[in-house]
Amino acid sequence: MSLKAIAKDLGLSVTTVSRALNGYDDVSADTKARVQAAADVRGYRPNTLARRLKMGKIDAVGLIFPFTSHPLSNSAFVEMVGCITRELAKHEIDLLLVPDELGTFSWRRLIESKRVDAMLVAHTLNDDPRLLDLQQRNFPFLALGRSTCLTQDYAWFDFDNRAGMQMAVDHLAGLGHQRIAFLGENNQQSFISQRRQGYLDGLMANKLPLNPQYVNKVNPSRRAGYQATQALLALPQPPTAIVCDCNMHGEGAALALYEAGLLLSGAVSLIIYDGLPSDSLPDVAVTAIRQGTREAVGLQIAEMTMALIRNEPMSQLQVLWQPELQAGVTAHPPKL
Repeated sequence: MSLKAIAKDLGLSVTTVSRALNGYDDVSADTKARVQAAADVRGYRPNTLARRLKMGKIDAVGLIFPFTSHPLSNSAFVEMVGCITRELAKHEIDLLLVPDELGTFSWRRLIESKRVDAMLVAHTLNDDPRLLDLQQRNFPFLALGRSTCLTQDYAWFDFDNRAGMQMAVDHLAGLGHQRIAFLGENNQQSFISQRRQGYLDGLMANKLPLNPQYVNKVNPSRRAGYQATQALLALPQPPTAIVCDCNMHGEGAALALYEAGLLLSGAVSLIIYDGLPSDSLPDVAVTAIRQGTREAVGLQIAEMTMALIRNEPMSQLQVLWQPELQAGVTAHPPKL
């Protein structure tokens, strides 16, 4: 079934039918509905390639993520990507995963060959050469995380990571904890430095001493979290609470506490950013800093991506989400 046949059946011009199917504003809502209904009944599918060429759109977005930080091992990141993909697919937009080793700019060929309409940049750095390059090219991009390196305005979606981690420390301090340890990732991604700063701000706000032995930078892996927690427990004066900025090493911390008999008993409090993965070995509801459901995050980023492609005002393309504390097993400090 062609556009001409639909136009003839409805008594409309081919141009009107084409513009109705492509959502142009100069076609009334009633006409759009009639055309779409006729197309659905007849099983008509537009020539996607021809439509893209005519409208100057590719209907594809690239998602750049660092190849060296193992994001695909992070369940929170994978779930978020799945939700973004699903939401964009509703608008017939494809999401292309573009792993990029820092400094290689492997995604440039997608831009130069005009295979994407915009870029999403995940795991942003405080000083991020990817964002600088995209801004210099004047190419549409949405940073998933704020960066300090850009002097011009840009589109970004972020969580208030600093506030979330301070919330965790405030919660523990309110329960009476004075020895609070921190497990943080060991790279220069902006959300990591923000969460570390939130931990330090929390200690200062609650007038708690900073013990360098309690501040750990570890790989985002279960093994690293497990080993770092074992080392903390072996200290002459171990912490009574631990906060983790990543659910990968957070699960390792939970396993170490579980094996030591300290998790289910609540002898040591544990707070994990994003909580434990759904398939975590320790089956316990630890206290978590939550940043919205994966579905809500995916929908928000997809909507912002569509707005970016439509070249909407920058004021609508800068969104900061506030975290929430979800209580689980949280211990009061032992009486010494």
